Amino acid sequence: MNPSDNLATEEIREQILKLTREYSRRTHGQNRPAYDASAPKFVPGETNIPYAGRVFTEDEVEAGVGSMLDFWLTLGKEGEKFENSLADFLDVRRSLLVNSGSSANLVALSALTSHKLPAEKRICPGDEIITVAAGFPTTVAPIIQCGATAVFIDADPVTGNAKCEQLEDAYVPGKTKAVMMAHALGNPFDLSTTLQFCRDYDLWLIEDNCDALGCSYTLSADSSLLPQYPKAERNEDGSLTKYTGSFGDLSTQSFYPPHHLTLGEGGAVNIVGQAALKVLVESFRDWGRDCWCPSGKDNTCNKRFGWQLGELPEGYDHKYIYSHLGYNLKPLDPQAAIGSEQLKKLPEFIEARKRNWQTLRSGLAGLEEYIEFSLPTHATGWNSDGSFSWDSTGNRSDCSWFGFKMSVRENAPFTRTDLARFLDEKKIGNRMLFGGNLLRQPAFVQLRKDNPGAIRVVGEMTGADEIMNQTVFTGTYPGLTEEMLGYIVDSIIEFANEVTTGSTVANA
Repeated sequence: MNPSDNLATEEIREQILKLTREYSRRTHGQNRPAYDASAPKFVPGETNIPYAGRVFTEDEVEAGVGSMLDFWLTLGKEGEKFENSLADFLDVRRSLLVNSGSSANLVALSALTSHKLPAEKRICPGDEIITVAAGFPTTVAPIIQCGATAVFIDADPVTGNAKCEQLEDAYVPGKTKAVMMAHALGNPFDLSTTLQFCRDYDLWLIEDNCDALGCSYTLSADSSLLPQYPKAERNEDGSLTKYTGSFGDLSTQSFYPPHHLTLGEGGAVNIVGQAALKVLVESFRDWGRDCWCPSGKDNTCNKRFGWQLGELPEGYDHKYIYSHLGYNLKPLDPQAAIGSEQLKKLPEFIEARKRNWQTLRSGLAGLEEYIEFSLPTHATGWNSDGSFSWDSTGNRSDCSWFGFKMSVRENAPFTRTDLARFLDEKKIGNRMLFGGNLLRQPAFVQLRKDNPGAIRVVGEMTGADEIMNQTVFTGTYPGLTEEMLGYIVDSIIEFANEVTTGSTVANA
């Protein structure tokens, strides 16, 4: 190909990408951030208000199309760029992309079953992993799928998170190996209590951070955990603030469209500190292979034909040696290209979620008699200026809210289902807190019949039942405009007024 052909090809590419941006501007207006003036006009009662959704501009569309034009497809340079950027954002050692948040949980847990770990740390069939009863099933499913026993503790109906004071009750010496829990709806669980528990008993901690990207947690200045983070910068008062997903041994992310950023599908496993875990996570993600060469590269270890593992002959090609029974759970490179553009917008997205939550909370401030609103972990109350009152621990949480959680009180003249149906009629997206009490889901009911040893329950699951019966949430995502948020507030107040005895319970 002569130089003029190269120039012509590059000009064609530039034209394609220029037209791509124009097409996106004309076509995807409904997906633009709420602060974008070109977003379409909201029509109350006609425009659907999703509880969550994709928020993007022509930047992501151009990045995806540009990567497709390169047509590498399998995880490559774009994947490496996104992984490095995500790890830098979270301040973790490494991030490895997978094809979903559920796969991220599976890979993270599977990595801790590796025979390459010390025997006392390796999770084996019959070992126990503590988790929480309320939430999304794929936080728990990998525990069962890997042959371990899922030990359930109850959930707090106010935060949606585990009642971490029950961790000690769940512990069995010689059997308990790990804790694996999610930060519910963008609200960190009690990391101080959980980290101390895991340190005291030398347990793994996997943070399911899928709904909580951009949340932060502060350890108080007098926390005994601070020496674990000698290089981390302290706040002026000596406390330490870090993003969730950077405290445990491993953490997971989801990039499904409702989440804080999206690749369409996709997820990640974050290796927080121990470099050795990166090789194990990568192996289970990539077929179980022993080789760590990136796709398209050979002989990274400089001894491709110099290994003797298992009962294979010495010199067997390292690219085809398998040390684990793994999977193929990688995403595509164009997804990572989209993710890199999304990651640039993440700080704005996080602030939008916080603002939107506060707007809804302020607007519904007159309904506390009937609705119990969520609080950040360690908060004891919400104040009318948007601040919170806090407990005496000195620990704090700053939420990048995934949703606006409401629990209908037992004495209310309406039920959670009544409220959810009304919101549907008003075209306001809403969801339960995922699976509610997972122990009451058909799959887990059947599991307890088929394999009773797969599950152990600690105490009564009254909090998880309350979440199952009384909780609903609406959206906080960055695509919600002020008009949409106002409509949600007005609609909920309208509903509450209609079902009371004619008295006005709040000012619309």
